[in-house]
Order: sequence, then C-alpha cells, then structure tokens
Amino acid sequence: MRMPRRRSALRAVLVGSCGRIVSKDAEWVTLKIGYTWQPQGGLMAVNISRWVRPCRPVWVAGAVALFLAAPGGAGQQTVPFRNNIPVAPTGIPPRPLPDKPVEYDTAEGQRIRVVVVARGITYPWSLAFLPDGAMLVSERTGKLRIIRNGVLDPQPVAGVPASRYSGRSGDPGAVHGLMDIALHPKFSENRFIYFTYTKPTADDRSTIALARGRWEGNALADVRDIFVTEGGGGASRIAFGRDGTLFMTTGGQGSQDPNNHGGKVLRLRDDGGVPSDNPFVGKPGYKPEIYSLGHRTALGLAIHPGTGEVWQNENGPNGGDEINIIRPGRNYGWPLVSLGRQYHGPWQSEKFVQEGFEPPVVFWMPSIAVSGMAFYTGSRLPKWKGDVFVGGLREGEIPGTGHLERILFNEKMEELRRESLLVDLRQRIRDVRQGPDELLYLLADAEDGGVLRIEPAP
Repeated sequence: MRMPRRRSALRAVLVGSCGRIVSKDAEWVTLKIGYTWQPQGGLMAVNISRWVRPCRPVWVAGAVALFLAAPGGAGQQTVPFRNNIPVAPTGIPPRPLPDKPVEYDTAEGQRIRVVVVARGITYPWSLAFLPDGAMLVSERTGKLRIIRNGVLDPQPVAGVPASRYSGRSGDPGAVHGLMDIALHPKFSENRFIYFTYTKPTADDRSTIALARGRWEGNALADVRDIFVTEGGGGASRIAFGRDGTLFMTTGGQGSQDPNNHGGKVLRLRDDGGVPSDNPFVGKPGYKPEIYSLGHRTALGLAIHPGTGEVWQNENGPNGGDEINIIRPGRNYGWPLVSLGRQYHGPWQSEKFVQEGFEPPVVFWMPSIAVSGMAFYTGSRLPKWKGDVFVGGLREGEIPGTGHLERILFNEKMEELRRESLLVDLRQRIRDVRQGPDELLYLLADAEDGGVLRIEPAP
C-alpha cells in the first residue's frame, strides 16, 4: 500500500525539526527513510538509513516521535480532558514522611542519611535561616512558621498580611498564597525580612506583592508592601544579588509584553524602588523594574557563589523545564520558543532554538516540575561541592514521583551528568537550601509536609 501523504508528512516534520532551526550548527538534512506499513495496524517501524548533512539527533528523535503520534497511526486509548488539559492519572500512591532516618548510596560515592527535622507543616513553600540557627518556613496557607532546635512552634509568626490561597499544591488553578522569604544581606543591622505573597485585589482577582517587615523574635513589625506587580500573578521567588539589589520572579500572562510584569525577572532596590542601571529604565513601553522577560513559571532562584550570576529555573508545560542564567535585558522565549509540549500533546513552538532568545543551560524532557534551587558550597558533603540541587514536584505528569535532582557541571558550567535522589520517598520537593551547618535542607510539599535534612551517613 502506498502512503505518499504519510511520507510527505514525515519529510515535512523532519525538515521543520532540523532545517528550520536557527542556530550556528543547524543545516538542512536529507534522510533516506524506510518504513513498514500495515493496512490495519498503521506504521510499524521507521528506519533512518542515510545522513547527507549533519543534524542534531534529538530533533530527529522528536520528529519521528511526532510522526508516530500523527493521526492514523496505531490505535490509542481515549484520554479524558478537562479545560483542554488531560486529566492526570492517579499516579503512585503518596507516602508519609519516614519515621526514622533513611540512608542512601549515591553516584559520586557520597553516602547520605535523610532525617525529618520537622513535620506537620501545611504546604511549605520557602525556607530561610536566622543567625541563631532557627528556621523560618512559609506555608501557602498564609502562615509563617518558626522551627527552633528541631521543634516547630505551634503558634505562627504574627504580623504577616492576609494572602489569597486556594487549592491543593499541584492542582490546576491553585492560588499560591504566602511564597518566598529572604533575609536582608544586612539583617544583623536592620532585622529586615522580605516575602512575596498573592495579594487579593478589589475585583476579586490577585497580584503578587513584595513585602518587608522587621523581625522581633516571634513577630514581624512595621510590615508593608514595597512593590506590587501590575499584570503579574502566579508563583514568585526572591533572592538578593551581590550588589544588594533584589531579584524577583513573577508568573502569569504577558511574558512577551514589556509593559506587563507577568512572566518576568524583576530587579529592585531593597526599598522596592527601581535601580537606575536596570536595562529598560527610560525605554518607552517597558516597565523599568524588568530585568529579563519571556519566562513561564519560575519556582527557583539562586545566586552563583563564584560568579554572582543569577540562576533561575522554571516549569515548562508538558516537558521543557529549564535552568537559565539570567542576563540583563535578555528574552528567554516563552511562549514563542520552548522545548516542551502543550498539555494536550502538540509541541508548544515550531522551533526549539531561535536567534534573539536565550537558550537554557539545562532542560528536562519529561518535566520534573522544577522547584527550588541551591548551589552546594560546603565541606560536609565534599563529593557534592559545586553541584546544583533542584527540587522536583513530579516527573512526566505523574503524581507521586517527586524527588531531588543533583547536577554536576564542569568549570565552564556545562552539564556533565545528573542524578535523581530520594526517588522512593515520593515527596514533592518544593525548596532546597544549604544550611549554616553546611548540610542540605528540603521542604516536602504536602498537606502534612515537613523539613528534611541531608547529612553524611555515619
């Protein structure tokens, strides 16, 4: 049986995936393609037998996958949809936090032990350490909790403004509530604590507010909003740069709209004002707070300990999670360029790489729903020194598959390998931080969530 349309479709997909990529090393490709076709069963096999010019194998693999998934192929199960999103499977049953320490062997020969420091924290989002060793943990529900000597204070910290919160973590349409927290670089002098939260608006919608308060031991005083986004929503992270300015991520719509705060990395003074050297200051049609644009849902933000560069991670849709190095005035592509698929199947964009858009330094396919990020600089886990750690909320759209990911880079910050850790714990890892004791601390995001510590195994 002749199937000229299928052959033409495959050729079109391959040309679109290889020859049209705008990059230095992309060239047109000609392939000799053989396949076996059954009248009843559809395509049985595709054989790429000859290369005429080089082309990146990943694009060809993606192209063949697209062809295999084209209408008219092998019969597929019917997947239910809700709001144009496939209804998620039940996934793997969640597990409670372990009752006793758990030990692991790891790829670099770094044997570790995982200990639950505190539990009973409702949907924790962010973790920060006070100079006396106490930990502050934000809950999406709007509460700020404090842990001293491994004991969770039953009373929340007073003085936190009301935030808008709804939905379980991971549910479509969930509103995040209280989010990231950070201490001022000169906290010992001014006692300032910063946090982002979903601020209710008069029209029953919401935006992201950056607030600042003075720490008084068990409460925040003189709390006020120092910056409120226009047109931004969704998730937010904050981090202080080496120069004392504050970087803030925003989600929401309008990633490519320079007159909208949504889908951006912002750079602010510590009082919420605009630094005079921001890249778009004085440029008509641009919000002066914008440092970079073209972002989706940024759930991790960290400053590189060696270079001082701003590193950010963000969720793609179905695949296409990224780690980016944020540079002033650059555009990171969303939604015009992406390595992910839309939730109902098609690729998000025709091109994975395009001139004028910054490519990621790391990407995931399938997605792990990246959240939180830290560079390990300590000596107590010596075989991990210099590595990047990223939390994962779930893998491949399957609930119950959260874990911690470790990424090893060379001296040029090019990825060498990565390792999935704590997979069998099945926890949604929302945040990861290095503590003052040079150990790693994780937040397990659940209704009965908690704080985990990674330490050397005895």
